Amino acid sequence: MLLKNLFVNFPFSSPSDLPDAEISGIAIDSRAVKPGYLFVAMQGGSVDGHNYIPKAIENGAVAIIGDRDLSGLNVPYIRLENPRQALTFLAAAFYNWPARKLTVIGVTGTDGKTTTSNILYKILIAAGVRAGMISTVNAVIGDEVLDTGFHVTTPDAHDVQRYLAQMVDSGLTHVVLETTSHGWSQHRVDACEFDIGVVTNITHEHFDEHGSYENYRAAKARLFSSLEQTKEKPTGNPRLGVINRDDRSFEFLNEFIKTKKLNYGLGHSADVRAENVEYSSSGIEFIAVSNDFRVEVKSDLVGAYNVSNCLAALTAAVYGLGVDPETAARGIAALDGIPGRMEQIKLGQNFTAIVDFAHTPNALKVALEAGRKMTQGRVISIFGSAGLRDKEKRRMMAETSIELADLSILTAEDPRTESLDGILEEMAEGARSKGGREGETFWHIADRGEAIKFALRLAREGDIVLSCGKGHEQSMCFGKTEYLWDDRTAMRSALAEFLGVEGPQMPYLPSQDKNEKDWLSG
Repeated sequence: MLLKNLFVNFPFSSPSDLPDAEISGIAIDSRAVKPGYLFVAMQGGSVDGHNYIPKAIENGAVAIIGDRDLSGLNVPYIRLENPRQALTFLAAAFYNWPARKLTVIGVTGTDGKTTTSNILYKILIAAGVRAGMISTVNAVIGDEVLDTGFHVTTPDAHDVQRYLAQMVDSGLTHVVLETTSHGWSQHRVDACEFDIGVVTNITHEHFDEHGSYENYRAAKARLFSSLEQTKEKPTGNPRLGVINRDDRSFEFLNEFIKTKKLNYGLGHSADVRAENVEYSSSGIEFIAVSNDFRVEVKSDLVGAYNVSNCLAALTAAVYGLGVDPETAARGIAALDGIPGRMEQIKLGQNFTAIVDFAHTPNALKVALEAGRKMTQGRVISIFGSAGLRDKEKRRMMAETSIELADLSILTAEDPRTESLDGILEEMAEGARSKGGREGETFWHIADRGEAIKFALRLAREGDIVLSCGKGHEQSMCFGKTEYLWDDRTAMRSALAEFLGVEGPQMPYLPSQDKNEKDWLSG
C-alpha cells in the first residue's frame, strides 16, 4: 500500500505532500523492521523509539513517523502530533479497516476480563457463529491459537489490526476483544469499531498509570463512548453497553452510557440476575433470570465472581447478539476452565493446590473467598506485588490475605528494578496492621519457588493452597530481564518433590545462580 493511502481516512491533521513510498508492513520495534516497512517511533516508559530510527532504516524501513523535528534522514520522515494515537488508524487503514467487516464485542474491567471473554467466545461457538477472540492470553482465529506474548496487556495497535484482518480473511464474522485500561489510554483499540461493550468491574488497580480511580474509570469508559462512534455495518450495529449492577462503577457508567444499556448482578434489581446459586469445589450452578427468560446455568468455574462473569457474557450474547438463552447456557457449560484462573494442580495430594492470576486487592479477595467455599480446611495463600507499579495495593493485598486466609506467604511477583526486600517489607507492614504475626500467620520468602514449597509443607489434609498473581503468565521480571517462569510448572515441581514422585524441574530464577546479580535482594 502506498504511504499516502494510509492517510485517506486519517482523523487527525497530516502533511499534504506525502511521498509515494510503498509500505509492506508497520513496526514500532526497530528489530521487527523488514525491507519496505513503515517505522513508527514513539516515546515509551523507559525507551524512546526515536533513538532507534537509524537501526530501523538499516533494517529496511522506507518511511519514518515520529513527533520530533528531524532532518538528514535518507528516507521520508513524517512528523505527527501523537504517533501512538496515529498508529491504530494507520494500521487499520493498512489492513483495510477489518473491524468494519466484523461484529466486535469489547470486554473490559479490572478483574474477570479474560474469563468473561472466553465465556462469550464459547457461547458464540455453541450458537454456530464463526467467531474469534483476542485476549491477554492468546488470539484464537479458527483452529489457530496465537500467543499474544509473555507479559502483555492488550496487544499493540498494529498487532490487534493484523489479528482482525486474519479473522476477516478466515471468514469469521464476530470477534471478542479483551481490552485493558492501558489499551484504551494508549489508543491501541481506537479503530476497533466496537458494537457491544461489557464491563466486569472497576476496582483498585493501575493508579500508578492513571493517578486516581476516576481517571482509571474514565479510561475503561472509553469502550462505551466508542459505541456511539462505530460506523454502521452490513451485519448491523447493536450499540449495547453491559454493566455490573453490583460494582461501584455502576452509577457512573449508568449515567455515562448514551447507547442502549443493560445491567447484570446477583441482586433482584438487576436486569439479568442469578437465583438459587450453589457453590462447590467442582463448579457453580444457578438460574439466570430476566423479564424474558429463566434458564439453568452450570459451569466448571468456581466462586461468586464467576457467577457475575457468566451473567455478563450471557447478557451480551442474548440481548446484543440474539443468541437463544438455552444455547448460551450450553456455551457456558462447554468452558472447561481458563489457563491460570483458579486452575487446580493435581498430583494425588490430599489437599487442593490452585494457581490463579489474582494480582489486585479485589481479585485476591474473591479468590480467597472462593477458596474458603471450596474447603473445610485452612486457606493458605502465596502472593506478591509487582515493582514499579501501584504501591498502594501492596499493603492492601497483605491486609486482605491476613483477613481472609489462615496462613499467608509473601513472595516475589515481578520486582523489576525495585528492591524485593523493600516490597516485601511494605507488604509485611500491611499484614502486621491487621494483626498478622510473622512466623505464625504470615511469612515472607523472597524466592517464589521456595515460597510455594514452604506452603505445601504447611498444608494438611483438606487444606487449599492458592498461589496467586502470575496465573497464565510465562515470565517474571527481575531487573530489566524477563525470566521464563510458569506458576503451574512451579507448583507441579514442588508437589512432585513433596510427594516424592517424578515431576517437572522448578523454573529458573536469577536468585538460583550465585554468580549472577541477585535481584531478589535489590
